Amino acid sequence: MSNAVKEILRAPAALHHWVKSAGWRAAVAQTLSRAKKALGLPQPATLKFKPRQVTHPLTARLRGSSDMSVFNQIFVVDEYACVRDIQSPRLILDLGANVGYSSAYFLSCFPGATVVAVEPDPGNFELCRKNLEPYGDRAKVVAGAVWSKRGKLVLSRGTFGDGREWATQVRAMESQGDEATVEGWDIPSLLQLAGETQIDLLKVDIERSELELFGGEGSQAWLPKVRNICIELHGRECQEVYLHALEDFDYEPGRSGELTISRNLRPKTPPAGR
Repeated sequence: MSNAVKEILRAPAALHHWVKSAGWRAAVAQTLSRAKKALGLPQPATLKFKPRQVTHPLTARLRGSSDMSVFNQIFVVDEYACVRDIQSPRLILDLGANVGYSSAYFLSCFPGATVVAVEPDPGNFELCRKNLEPYGDRAKVVAGAVWSKRGKLVLSRGTFGDGREWATQVRAMESQGDEATVEGWDIPSLLQLAGETQIDLLKVDIERSELELFGGEGSQAWLPKVRNICIELHGRECQEVYLHALEDFDYEPGRSGELTISRNLRPKTPPAGR
């Protein structure tokens, strides 16, 4: 049986799943796009969707882009449903915002919140800006990457994961020959940019830069200002560094898909008499 036939036979089940999770329009558009691809027919460069979880339509790139994979995680699997009950967040930092789907999800779920969306890849950033434009000044889109300190970083594409847009990494400059292509932002600078003193939700998906963000002593200065964290950890080393950074904090741990959740973060109370 050809791949095209298999894809068409799977379409009804996929359509039902998408209808339930992301709504009719998104389901029909995705099913037609997959059918065209399976049959070798030309696909449009982009598709526009309005999942049930967001207020405004979103654009996704096709033709080998990772956008539909991100869309599936956020709107079909609904990985961030676990944080929808956070009470009245004012500030959400979306670190590794990609094309803005998670930011749009948060902005729609929490109408009183401001989201600072940080994304280093220029193509992702531009689509993120367009996708979040309808939310006005509640969405602040920052071209750059989160790091342990301010500075210039080097963009690295095609060297991690499946090499598509959602796997773009950054690294520190290693020599004079390195071309600094992206701005590095630390958490205190992002707080200052937002004009806030507390982060109600810190969403992190930064392709192993969590080693830099949580691995130094500097994280202990800003972690007390964070209420809740949802993070995608990329391997055992990243998990160990993250959990070590949280050793002096109490929190409620959880999981949702590929996300590690740390809710109600607060410094541990020293034992009596110390």
